[in-house]
Amino acid sequence: MVNEFSRIKRLPPYIFSEINKLKDKMRLEGKDVINMGMGNPDLPTPKHIRDKLKEVVEKPGVGRYSVSRGIIGLRKAQSKYYERRFGVKINPETEVAVTLGSKEGLANLAQAISSPGDFIITPNPSYPIHPYGFIIAGASLIHLKTIDNGIFDPETYLRRLDRAIRSSVPKPVALIVSFPSNPTAQVVDLNFYKEIIKLALKYKVYVLSDLAYAEIYYDNNPPPSILQINRSKEIAVEFTSMSKTYSMAGWRIGYAVGNKKLISALTKIKSYLDYGAFTPIQVSAAAALNGSQKCVSDVRKIYKSRRDVLVNSFGRSGWNIPSPSASMFAWAPLPKKYQSKGSFKFAKDLLLKANLAVSPGVAFGDYGEGFIRIALVANEQRIRQAAKNLRNLNL
Repeated sequence: MVNEFSRIKRLPPYIFSEINKLKDKMRLEGKDVINMGMGNPDLPTPKHIRDKLKEVVEKPGVGRYSVSRGIIGLRKAQSKYYERRFGVKINPETEVAVTLGSKEGLANLAQAISSPGDFIITPNPSYPIHPYGFIIAGASLIHLKTIDNGIFDPETYLRRLDRAIRSSVPKPVALIVSFPSNPTAQVVDLNFYKEIIKLALKYKVYVLSDLAYAEIYYDNNPPPSILQINRSKEIAVEFTSMSKTYSMAGWRIGYAVGNKKLISALTKIKSYLDYGAFTPIQVSAAAALNGSQKCVSDVRKIYKSRRDVLVNSFGRSGWNIPSPSASMFAWAPLPKKYQSKGSFKFAKDLLLKANLAVSPGVAFGDYGEGFIRIALVANEQRIRQAAKNLRNLNL
């Protein structure tokens, strides 16, 4: 009998596990833990989306298997969204696949396009599925440092990327970009994407863009899509999600859009693994995309207000946090008192002494050390309470 499994052995220890166990233990003891660790929206799904689900779920036949690549109505709705939001025309038949959240899409595309011996360029720090999806697929990683002292410099990043591609033997199969970034909340402009596409075409490397936070932005500066760049669909695919935009994280609906070959590969893998999301959920997602977008602007205003409360109240308690311009996260440098102790120690102390759960930066990669990711998933009153609790640490 085999006692060890090679793919499981390749996965590193889950650094969140000790924090999560401690958090659960404290809650069982009756402690009031303020959870700002996981990016799990606390806002309700808008009423008109819930109402559509209730309506459709009563119709005959909807409990049958659905379509693994997504019903045509939803693929058309996503295509219309791209034209409306980015001015990009998308063929719903060949350039869109509906996924069970962007995480599933990224992981299954990794299975479709990579094998043991292949190299993938992944950002570091990064949302865990970016590297782990390819680790599970058997590929090897090239970790690309994205920030220096908390700052993202596009020119430095592009130089590092060019050097990483040129020095890799064999040539990388794909590179992953993710802006607005999870965890760092960094944003880029179309000029940056032009350079990414130029390099990808030059070296014949696919680009996988994670745009999960396309609609969570502040200061009237909407993030662009890499598919706005000329010739991008020759080499790029982009992932988006309903989770944060419409507070539908548990509904598990996302999309892959772009290069026909990559969409075809993802669709084929999915046809062997799933039958798509529950049809009423897909119909409700289409209603969300096709309906009024006031709910999206309302969500954006709530996150912006929470961001401002976080920055101001935590600052008064001794922890200065840079104000993010997009995403639902703040990427905060460790206070001076903890700079030599590390992000895991600080996260643990925040939980034990301030009843505040956050994510240590090292959980997102070695280059995330020295930082904490804070999710804006608590209301303003709870954020102020967290700031008050911070004073227990005498920062």
